Amino acid sequence: MVDGINPALSPADLRLERRIFAASHGRDLTPEERETLERIRPPRTYPVRLAVQAYDGPIAMLPVAQLYARDVPDLSPPQGKDLLQVLWCPFDHPIMPRTLLFWRSAAAVTDILDTPPEPPAVQFDGYLPEPCVLEPEQITEYPDHLELSEELREQLKQWSVPQAAEEDMDPDTYYDCVLSNAPGWKVGGWPAWNSTDPSSHPCSECGTGMEVLMTVATFEEGDDAGNSWSPHPHPGAGPYPGHRGYNATGVQIGSGYRQHLFVCPAEPEHPHIELMT
Repeated sequence: MVDGINPALSPADLRLERRIFAASHGRDLTPEERETLERIRPPRTYPVRLAVQAYDGPIAMLPVAQLYARDVPDLSPPQGKDLLQVLWCPFDHPIMPRTLLFWRSAAAVTDILDTPPEPPAVQFDGYLPEPCVLEPEQITEYPDHLELSEELREQLKQWSVPQAAEEDMDPDTYYDCVLSNAPGWKVGGWPAWNSTDPSSHPCSECGTGMEVLMTVATFEEGDDAGNSWSPHPHPGAGPYPGHRGYNATGVQIGSGYRQHLFVCPAEPEHPHIELMT
């Protein structure tokens, strides 16, 4: 469904729009580029009539990530599986895309499509991932301060005072910015609680406490993290329209949030859940 305010565009038009913005970075748009952009997104006339458009039949899902256990030690796939494929719907369900997880054996994947099917439209440009080559890096991070005891929080606050002074940072936020949650896309680790309080999520099938499988992030680095989590930029990576900072994937969750995918550690193929923070 389309809300009538945000025009749903074809994947081809969204990719053309990104190429134009990338090519014109640092200079004015040419008349031809402006004409093309106005064709893709015609100037609005207000008030906007709230219309709803329906697409008949099944909608192709968009690929989000393909991860091999050999490259990602923290993946923990089900027995006999060594490949995870993550897809999502190009429309809101609501406030973020709905995801599907496919655990597979890489050796059994023999019939590979040269041109995978694509949906006729995407609700938001940030729901169309830009193809990227992954270079996994294993790191150590720690729980959000809200998941720690009051005693440990006070100890961290006292410890952070001289550390934060060396980097000219606020000691009250030093731990969360520099040590706690790494920004960006990641597998495993700890969830960030930027917009909600910590909450437990039992598996709907067996009741086991669910853990973070993967985080889909809008940005690869935070606003106040200093140099602690700075990734190595890839040539030609962003910025894309509507995004700030380093964003090689072109993905935007909400207005700049993260989408956590939680799975059951006892049986990863049990139903997973999604949470935006």
